[in-house]
This record gives sequence, C-alpha cells and structure tokens, in this order.
Amino acid sequence: MFERVGAFVDDVNAVGTEAELKSVLGEITKELGFTHFAVAHHVDLRNSSEPAIRIHNYPDEWERYYDRQHIGRTDPVYRACQMTAVGFAWSQLPRMIPLTARDHRLMEAAAKQGLGTGFTVPAHVPGEVNGSCSFATARGRALQSEHLATAQLVGAFAFEAARRLAKREHQKLSDPARFSDRERDCLIWVARGKSDSEIATILGISPETVHQYVKHARANYDAVSRSQLVAHALFSGTISFMDIFKR
Repeated sequence: MFERVGAFVDDVNAVGTEAELKSVLGEITKELGFTHFAVAHHVDLRNSSEPAIRIHNYPDEWERYYDRQHIGRTDPVYRACQMTAVGFAWSQLPRMIPLTARDHRLMEAAAKQGLGTGFTVPAHVPGEVNGSCSFATARGRALQSEHLATAQLVGAFAFEAARRLAKREHQKLSDPARFSDRERDCLIWVARGKSDSEIATILGISPETVHQYVKHARANYDAVSRSQLVAHALFSGTISFMDIFKR
C-alpha cells in the first residue's frame, strides 16, 4: 500500500480543481476500506469570515444537518484533534475527551445517515485554524486496522493538497497587490499586536504613513479588522508564522 501512497501523492500534486481532488481521494478512500472522506478546517463554515476548506463525499442530508446544528463549532472529532498530532479511530474519543449528551446525539444522528466508525488525521498548520482529513465506514462496517498507517499518510497529503487549491482560489479572487518591504514590515508588527503609532516609532516613519499602509492592506484583502488582515496575510504567504515571533 505504501507504493499506492506514492502514486496518490503524484496524483494530488497534479490536480487543479476540487473536483479532481475529490475524485482522486474518493478512489483511495475505497481502497482503504472506507466509504466517505472529509477534508476540512475546523470552523462553522456558514459563519466563517476566513477562507476555509471543506471537501467531502458525505451524504447531502448529513451536510445540511451538520450546518443547521452548527456542529463545526463543537464537533467532538474536531475537539479530539487538539489532543494529538497523529491519526485516531473514533472509538478512541471517550478516552481522549469528555463526551457530552450532545456529542452522543450527534453520533446517533450520523448512524441514522448510514455513517459508521472512522479514522481522523489532524492537521495543525501554524497561523491557521486546525483542520483534519477524516475517513468513515458505512454503518455496520469495521475499520480495517491494517490500512490505518496508510490512511495517516493519505490524510496528511490530502489536506495539504486541499490547502494548496484553496490558497490558489483565494489569491485568484482577491488578486493581492505586491507589498513593498516596508508595507510587509508594517503587517508583521500589526500581527504582533502593535498600534499604528507604536509601529511608526519602531520603523521610524510617520503614523499617517503606517495608517495608509495598513489601510491599503485591509482594502487589498477586503479585511474588516486587523485580526482578519493578519489571517489573510498569513494565508496568502505575505507574512509567516515565524515572522510574527522572530525578534
């Protein structure tokens, strides 16, 4: 199966659309003994102001239920992802986090939609909300434990491919202008929590100049707040997580 992972990596590196990624991921999902997959950032997608990933082949009715109930904010699988950096079977959830009555109702609702057990690979990318790639069996089917190590690798590469596609689409829509070195310096200090006047003192320029740089950057990313500006700048690669903490 590890040779198959190599072929999968080649395939996902070549995809250019979400539909192509969905097709490639669907094929290997079946080969691993699963029925469904979901690659997603851990957000309530309908109410997220930031670019977010969601690519899956779950039943449509389950997606509607998931969004109506705002489960993206409370999903127990997502919460468990905060406790580990490696893949885990859903049967491990009670040992990883305390499950609430709502969590149990969620799992019962999933079973009614034909979903069985599953395996989730966390994705922790500095500067972004957490994400994951999950694989689920049909109801009544057990996990094939011999494929879980392969699923770990497939999930990691699938999430990165989805990030690449989302980043490309976001850049296409926002078409960000090039920033000068000084404008980028301002963005880094904004990310460090400094005010315009503090940044002006640090960089030796006027507060009005800093204000104009930040205003231009917010307009460029269509950001309504400084925190949203930072998120967009990180997502587009204009600044990095290391920039923020490097002194």
